[in-house]
Amino acid sequence: MNKAELIDAISGEAKITKADAARAVDGFITSATKALKKGDRIALVGFGSFSVAKRAARNGRNPQTGKAIKIAAKKVVKFKAGAELASKVK
Repeated sequence: MNKAELIDAISGEAKITKADAARAVDGFITSATKALKKGDRIALVGFGSFSVAKRAARNGRNPQTGKAIKIAAKKVVKFKAGAELASKVK
């Protein structure tokens, strides 16, 4: 499902216009991005939680040449599915 399909689905489920659904999706993305950038955790009960984790620097290999390379440390976004979502997907 892409963003346009998500907007269509939200519009149909919530019985709102596609423009309103698009603003809601954009608002969520903006708010979630700002919160994660600050290092906050986003918990949506029954759905799951988004958090930021630090990934340490490590050594890797270039798959084309086999040469060792250094991979820099960085922050990554992680998602953990909630129990309700996990049980519905099974």
